[in-house]
Amino acid sequence: MINEIKEFNRKFVENKEYERFATSKYPDKKIAIVTCMDTRLIELLPAALGFRNGDVKIIKNAGGTIVNPFDSTMRSILIAVYELGVNEIMVIGHTSCGVQGMDANEMLHVMKERGVSEEHINLMKHCGINLNEWLHGFEDTDAAIRETVDLVRNHPLMPPEGVNVQGFIMDSYTGELRYLNVD
Repeated sequence: MINEIKEFNRKFVENKEYERFATSKYPDKKIAIVTCMDTRLIELLPAALGFRNGDVKIIKNAGGTIVNPFDSTMRSILIAVYELGVNEIMVIGHTSCGVQGMDANEMLHVMKERGVSEEHINLMKHCGINLNEWLHGFEDTDAAIRETVDLVRNHPLMPPEGVNVQGFIMDSYTGELRYLNVD
């Protein structure tokens, strides 16, 4: 599959198909979106919200949530705010998320089945990583998005004023956006 992707890319560049996507690194609408990496949202989310290339910064991870106030998602948000002019942040979860109900013990079991040694798992624990917490999903998507909105709003490095942070749930099939009251 990777070789097919490389060949497609070669032709894409050769035919200058990239020209229609030309834009700057600064989001035209000054919005950052934190959302899930779910494959159903790749084209649906921008289409359902009317975004085009260059309009927004989209930060994706498993579940569209922040599990640690100093993880790469929060770092990306801070860079978007301080370096790229973002003044609004949408945290968008979605229906039927694969992270909802995810079981850390089951994932650890699968890791071992796929060849990850107990020694490596113990090394992570020795380094202070609570794998059961780190790999655990969430039970309630609305609650997880509300917690993420609260974390972003109250992060010690976020400006006290001037950044609007709101939470939403998107229907994974229709693209309908539902506002979550977080106040």
